[in-house]
Amino acid sequence: MSKQVPVGVSARHIHLSEEHVHILFGKGYQLTEMKPLSQPGQYAANETVAVTGPKGSFGKVRILGPVRKRTQLEVSRTDAFALGVNPPVRESGDIAGSAGITIQGPAGEVVIEEGVIVAARHIHLHTSDAERLGIADKQKLRVRVGGDRGVVFEHVVARVSADFALDMHIDTDEANAAGVKNGDMADIIE
Repeated sequence: MSKQVPVGVSARHIHLSEEHVHILFGKGYQLTEMKPLSQPGQYAANETVAVTGPKGSFGKVRILGPVRKRTQLEVSRTDAFALGVNPPVRESGDIAGSAGITIQGPAGEVVIEEGVIVAARHIHLHTSDAERLGIADKQKLRVRVGGDRGVVFEHVVARVSADFALDMHIDTDEANAAGVKNGDMADIIE
């Protein structure tokens, strides 16, 4: 049985709360969709923001929609060094005690005390894919990616939901190190 999964390379991006969208873009502002992402209902917004840390900043950080309960910036370790922050490696949404950052939009600025993470590498699995592959939610997997510099990734978190589509997410540092790009295939070797 094939245990292949498509790879999605996740560049730095930000998820905003509705409150922060209104502060950054103006009261009542709604994000607009630029293009859909691999996960159903998720999209890259037309809007971007700037983020500033103690050491540096990035302009034009893409917002991913829809809005979330809490604002979260996801960066690679290289991005974190450039910003001068030391974020933990965490699953999306687990931001307690993480690094903070300043976010600038066209209408205002927000300082978050926590919310910057390096996203843990993970695989989104629809419940039917998880059942077919014998994988449980939160299971840690080993995954081989080919590329010019193939590697085996350890501690890949399985995230199972009826709302997900099969897709592995790694950050740009990991993709560059392994020589892989969006759409390449990886093999779950457990």
